[in-house]
Amino acid sequence: MAEEEQEPKEITPEELLEQIRRMKVSDLLLSTITTVAQLAYAKLEPGARDLAEAKLAIEALRVLMPVLEGSVPEEVVRDFNQLTADLQLAFAQAVGEREGAKKEPSAGS
Repeated sequence: MAEEEQEPKEITPEELLEQIRRMKVSDLLLSTITTVAQLAYAKLEPGARDLAEAKLAIEALRVLMPVLEGSVPEEVVRDFNQLTADLQLAFAQAVGEREGAKKEPSAGS
């Protein structure tokens, strides 16, 4: 009986459809924005830097944020806009570091 209690209940298609109907698009967008921001920061890490992917993530955030205005509390929009600005600064710093690394070998020549 203990095994039966631990097994998750299988959701029927009707239950899944009802859960989808109750979802709010704004909640899904907030979840998506959070995930995209996390990916952007991961793509900016020096060991796994991918500036093209980071730029794509930042641009996606810039496009999605205005859509949420009026659908979520103002402070949420403000916080995510600040997060986007922080990512843009981190991106600019990463680009600067890359450019500086490209110039260093030629300086010694």
